[in-house]
Amino acid sequence: MKNLVAKIADKLLSTRSRVDHRDLALNDRDVVEHRSVNPGPMEEIFFSNQGRMALKWIHYLPVYDRVLAPFRGKPVTMLEIGVAHGGSMEMWRSYFGSEATIFGIDLNPQCATVADPPSQVRIGSQADPDFLRRVVTEMGAPDLILDDGSHIATHQRVSFETLWPLLKAGGLYMIEDIHTAYYTWMEGGYKRAGTAIEMIKTLIDDQHGWHHGRKQIFANCEEIGAITVFDSIVIIEKVNRRRPGYYKTGKYATVS
Repeated sequence: MKNLVAKIADKLLSTRSRVDHRDLALNDRDVVEHRSVNPGPMEEIFFSNQGRMALKWIHYLPVYDRVLAPFRGKPVTMLEIGVAHGGSMEMWRSYFGSEATIFGIDLNPQCATVADPPSQVRIGSQADPDFLRRVVTEMGAPDLILDDGSHIATHQRVSFETLWPLLKAGGLYMIEDIHTAYYTWMEGGYKRAGTAIEMIKTLIDDQHGWHHGRKQIFANCEEIGAITVFDSIVIIEKVNRRRPGYYKTGKYATVS
C-alpha cells in the first residue's frame, strides 16, 4: 500500500498540490544542516543504518528521542502500521532492545518477510477493525502505536477508533505524516472534514469535555493526556485521570 500511495502521490503532486514536496527531499550535503548538534539515540541509530531501508523526515528523530525515552530498555509492546522495507522495525528494535515486543502490519504480502525475529509482521489492512483486533489479541495490549501506513484519511480514522481503546494507559498513539491531510488524493484538503488534522482538533475538544459538557467523539476526556503536535506528526498520550479541580493555598490578601 505504501508503494502504491507513493506512486500516486508522485504522479499527481505537481498538478494537485500548491507545494511540490519532492523539493523537500534532502541530498547528502543538505542533510548535514538538518541533523541535531547533539543527536540522541534514535538519530544515531537512523543515520548509522546499514540494514533495510528506512525513510523518515529528519525532524521526527529528535521528537522520538524526546517522547520515547521513558520506554527505552523496558519490555515495551509496540505496533507499527506500515512496514514497507522493514528498516523502521529494525530501528525500533535497536532503540528498545531485545525484550520489546514489536509487531508490524502492512497490506503488501511481500512485507511478511522483512522482519527478523523476534519482531513480527502480519498482513492485512489498517482499515479492517477485525484484523487490527486480532493482531492486538495475538501480541498483547500495546504501549505504543505508530500509524505510518497509507496516510489516507479514512484509514487513519478507522485505525485510531479501533486501536485507541486497546492502547494501555500510559501509552502513546503516534500518527506520522499528518501533512497528507492537505492532499486531495488522500481524502484531504485544507480544513476538510474527516482528515487526521481535523480529528486532532476534535480530540482537543474531547480532552476538554468536562468544560463544554458535549459528547466526546473519538475518546473520553478521562483518558486523553497530552496531545503534542509537531510539524507533520502528533503524539497522543493515553492516561487515567481525574476530573480537574482547583484549590487555594496561602493567606487571603485584600487587593485594591
